[in-house]
Amino acid sequence: MAEDFGARLTRSLRTLAWLDAGRVRVYAAMVLVAYLPMMVKVYREATGTVGSDFLAFWGAGRLLAAGPAPRVYDLAAQHAAQMAAGTGQMVAYVNPPPYLFLAAPLGLMPYALAWLVWALAGWALWFLVARRALPDAGPDAGTAGALAILAFPAAYLAASHAQNGFITGALLMAAVLTLRRSQVLSGALFGLLVIKPHLALLVPFWLAAGRKWTAIAAAAASAAALCLAALLVFGLDTWRAYPQSFAVSQVLMNQTGGEFFLRMCTPYALLRVLFGPGAAMIGQGLITLVTGALACLYWRRAPSDEAAGAMMLAATALASPYLFSYDLPFLAMPVFFLVGMGRREGWRPWEKFLLVLIWLSPLATRAAALPLGMNLMPIPAAVLLWLVWSTWAPAKAS
Repeated sequence: MAEDFGARLTRSLRTLAWLDAGRVRVYAAMVLVAYLPMMVKVYREATGTVGSDFLAFWGAGRLLAAGPAPRVYDLAAQHAAQMAAGTGQMVAYVNPPPYLFLAAPLGLMPYALAWLVWALAGWALWFLVARRALPDAGPDAGTAGALAILAFPAAYLAASHAQNGFITGALLMAAVLTLRRSQVLSGALFGLLVIKPHLALLVPFWLAAGRKWTAIAAAAASAAALCLAALLVFGLDTWRAYPQSFAVSQVLMNQTGGEFFLRMCTPYALLRVLFGPGAAMIGQGLITLVTGALACLYWRRAPSDEAAGAMMLAATALASPYLFSYDLPFLAMPVFFLVGMGRREGWRPWEKFLLVLIWLSPLATRAAALPLGMNLMPIPAAVLLWLVWSTWAPAKAS
């Protein structure tokens, strides 16, 4: 009997045939309902005595409103501005000057209101882009897919931290999704990632491998134009002050313990916790080279530009040495690209089960990191990379 149960369980997990659109719709709605009290809790903490990463953006906006702009990189000025939030906490602003275009309007609102506007508007913007990663397959499946995207745990993490993963995720996905239609628009969107350039680490090499020369030129022009606009609006002294933020980042990266590297979700962070900084640097370097090469080579077997883009985004989660769980909303593109492939071509053995685990992984690995003493997000990221890589010759589940 036990053996029969084990065989039935294995067969069920292998195909996950029972997980149809109706059940996905119900489970995703349940997750969204569960997010409500969780968001209320983090909002109370963010506007209470715990604070939030959002303090850095809001404080920069207040300093811009008061002027002069270079003060956004002065720690004493940042502290004074952020004290107006009433949390008693301070988070250093370390983003480059072009990011100040996003921060400027935030300082015109009270902190509590600005937090809500940033988190909810960002979630909505990201969803509008991410929804395009999953083609409609009838109203029932379309609704289920939309709810599954809206409830993507990485999206909740970006909202609960009031971080910028929504903005960068929307830019990355929109750039990939528009590449086939317009290289100019796609490149322009990629160029805007100058606000957080380590998320675009693989983009120039990937575009070159795909012979997307117009997109490369458009990306360079877009990045240069945004930097020039920041120079004209915020002044040369702001750019000169920007390197002051490097000292803050250096202090964080020089830590030998604590929670910082457990909150990071990269191979570098995992290797550093387990083996130390030297091994982590070498290991991350090798992983970056391998994943970058795979993303570039996939052009030869990709069934579409969207598939190649899904591969590049999956590789980015492993290639970049500096990512946090709230940076991962861009993984919705490769996850739901595979969902679309499964619907059209048939599900491969274990594929649906693995995608459910990957869908859960940003939040699950983040929650388990502190108790385990390590962040295991690189493991599901590697599985996702393999699943996309293997789509060139899908094997249908029996």
